[in-house]
Amino acid sequence: MEKGKGLARRWAVEFAESSALSSSSSSAIPDPLGYNISLHDLVQLSPKLSFLYLYLDDSTVARQKKDAEAAWKSQKKAWEVAQAPFKNLMMMGFMMWMAGSTVHLFSIGITFSALWQPISALQGVGKVFEPYKDSRVDTITPKLLFIALNLAGLGLGVWKLNTLGLLPTHPSDWVSSLAPAPV
Repeated sequence: MEKGKGLARRWAVEFAESSALSSSSSSAIPDPLGYNISLHDLVQLSPKLSFLYLYLDDSTVARQKKDAEAAWKSQKKAWEVAQAPFKNLMMMGFMMWMAGSTVHLFSIGITFSALWQPISALQGVGKVFEPYKDSRVDTITPKLLFIALNLAGLGLGVWKLNTLGLLPTHPSDWVSSLAPAPV
């Protein structure tokens, strides 16, 4: 008996027969995870869809992916810019706490800095988000967050003015004939 003739090996794969089997059994086997069928393969599987190949070629799909990725990056940058005042808010809060509640040059300087920075940031909201102005990028919610965080910083500065006693909150602050408010 010659070697290899007459005995079929169970573990051997005949590649010549696999093309005939693949068309009938390929629908029974699911595609592996992460596999994306290309447009060319789709047209080969179903010639009725060949009109898609004329309109959507690989360069169009690649351009659409690139545009979508650019829009996503721009949206991400807009959110980073919107969240930037939060870091400033925490830093100013810590500096105000370190300055204490007595009126002296350092505490007044820190307090007016805490008031000036949000005011100047609120005046330039349009300029801050101008690089991200695009029809595909939503800038309304990042702008609202930016404004809210700057208003919180402004509120922190006003609170510090009140703790220093520099805000006129009692009637005696306006009329000199009234007795000062008890501390």
